[in-house]
Amino acid sequence: MTSIHFPASLPGLEPLKDFTLAEVDGSTGLYSLDATELPEVRLFLLDPAVHLPDYSPRTQGQLSALGNPRSEDVRVLVIVNTSDGAPHVNLLAPVVLDISRAQAAQVILEGQDLPVRAALPQPAG
Repeated sequence: MTSIHFPASLPGLEPLKDFTLAEVDGSTGLYSLDATELPEVRLFLLDPAVHLPDYSPRTQGQLSALGNPRSEDVRVLVIVNTSDGAPHVNLLAPVVLDISRAQAAQVILEGQDLPVRAALPQPAG
């Protein structure tokens, strides 16, 4: 479990800025992001490098909220939404982590034709 600070709160979760990030047991590349002050507030984040290998957002110029970290310290995760029963991810507004400073921000990838609601591919079985 890792403590993560958002210098600017996530949209809709103001004023919460401090969270813990933990891998979900038994689910490779799936994480829970839990508010430190309100543990009942939880988001699920997905590692697109594991589940969406063709997703390659351009984050350069989007990271000023994190003090423009070095590219090797940046990790991109996408928010999972299951409100309608089927899991979707927001590819247009990922959560970007600066792993060296344990800070994060949700950024909007302007000028990139990415969906806000993309269906997750079903695992081959």
